Amino acid sequence: MEHTAVVLVAHGTRDERGAETVRRLARRVAESLPTQEVTLAYVDVQEPLVGELLDDVMTRHASVVVVPLLLSRGFHVDVDIANAVAEHRGSRAVAPLGPDPLLAALMVEHLRASNVAPGTHVVMAAAGSSRAVAAEDVETAADQLATEWGGPVTVAYAAGTQPSVPDAVASARAAGASTVAIASYLLAEGFFHDRLSDAGADIVTPPLGDDDAVVAVILSRW
Repeated sequence: MEHTAVVLVAHGTRDERGAETVRRLARRVAESLPTQEVTLAYVDVQEPLVGELLDDVMTRHASVVVVPLLLSRGFHVDVDIANAVAEHRGSRAVAPLGPDPLLAALMVEHLRASNVAPGTHVVMAAAGSSRAVAAEDVETAADQLATEWGGPVTVAYAAGTQPSVPDAVASARAAGASTVAIASYLLAEGFFHDRLSDAGADIVTPPLGDDDAVVAVILSRW
C-alpha cells in the first residue's frame, strides 16, 4: 500500500471546454508527482463526487491529501469536502487555491498579454458565494492583484453576491474610468466566464486555466 495519494476536487461543469481545462490541469499535476496516484473528483455536476472517489482511492492508500481546485473557502470547501474527509479516516483536506500571490501575478500576466494599459481600472470577477469567508478570500485576492497591478482594482461577482460584474464595470465608468478591464478570477471556461463578455468592459482576460502558476499553487498546497 502506497502511503499518500492526491485527490484534486473541482467544482464540475457542463461546459466541455472548462471540463477539459480541469482535466489538463490534473494531468499536469500528475506529471509533477510521478510517484503518487493523482485523481480528479468533483463537488457538483460531474462525477465521481469526492466522497465516492475517496471510497475507491482509500482501498489502495493509507492516506490521501485532498486539494480543492477552488479559489476561496465556501460551502463546497467547508461542507462538501469537509464532510467527505471526515467520513474517510486517513484523508485530510488542504486550503483552496486562493488567495495566493502567484494567482495575482498570473492575472497581471493575462492583463498585460491582453494589452491592458498600466493604470487601467480592473474589475476582478470571481464566482460568488453565500458565505462571508469566501468574500474575505476574494477581497484578499483583490488586494494582492492591486499590489501587483499598481492601479485601481475593484471586486465583482458573476453570480450570487453583490456587486455584479456589470454593476462594477458601470461604477468604474461612472467614477471616471475611460477604459475598464475584467480580470477573470475563475479557474476555467464555462457559464460564469462566458457571462463576463456581456458585462460592458473593454477587455476580458482568460480564466486562470492550467497555467504553470496554478500548478505551482496546487503543489505548494500538497
